[in-house]
Amino acid sequence: MPINFRKRGFFKTIASLIYVKLVVPMIRSKNPPEITARGAMIGMAWAMTPLVGIQMYLVFMTWLFTKKFFKWDFNLPVGLAWTWVTNILTMPPIYYIFYVTGKIMMGEFAERTTYAKFYDLIKTVLNESGVVEALKAMCAVLIKDWGFAMMVGSLPWIVIGGWGAYKWTLWYVRRRQRTLLKRLENRQKRLEQKIKTKQEKFERSVEKAEQKMEARQQKFEIKQKQLEKKLEKTIAAQEEASGNEIKEDTL
Repeated sequence: MPINFRKRGFFKTIASLIYVKLVVPMIRSKNPPEITARGAMIGMAWAMTPLVGIQMYLVFMTWLFTKKFFKWDFNLPVGLAWTWVTNILTMPPIYYIFYVTGKIMMGEFAERTTYAKFYDLIKTVLNESGVVEALKAMCAVLIKDWGFAMMVGSLPWIVIGGWGAYKWTLWYVRRRQRTLLKRLENRQKRLEQKIKTKQEKFERSVEKAEQKMEARQQKFEIKQKQLEKKLEKTIAAQEEASGNEIKEDTL
């Protein structure tokens, strides 16, 4: 479904893309934080290269190579996701930064091309459909003078971007895990408090019931004693009456 920039706003659209493409894969990852952070590092490192159209394939080849020969693993889905840092919206300004950085590193900053001309060139690559066509168009760009400057200028950004993605992802995933753990602990505490409250309520109910039973028992004992005394008085009266009758008969 196409994105309506006017309705949602440019920055909201960018924020949504970052969340969906970069953050969601990290959240759903079941790997340890270090493995997830490695995936972000590899994906960001390849994203910081002027190799549009084949960055995801390069991440996949890196995953196969490092896993087989170095026994060094990283989260492949996260790595693939982070190549989306250079997308149709961000690629022109990012690649121009590579170009300007390269010119500065080569001492040719004064001879740089304007952003408008550079954007027209990159647009030809963006308009290509298919990996092969995009790769051919990008190779044509890299053959030119600014292509070499882009390659040179991307080198420091590969290191900075890869390391920054690793550190940020490691911090974010660990913080999220701590947050989830804290939520679970708070939920457990609330559950324990709820159980404790219900238990105390049950104990009070039992105590009240016992008090009622004890009160009823006391009333029953009092009535029983009263009946016993009444019975004793009745028996004593009957015996006294019988004794009087015997005396009268004797006289």
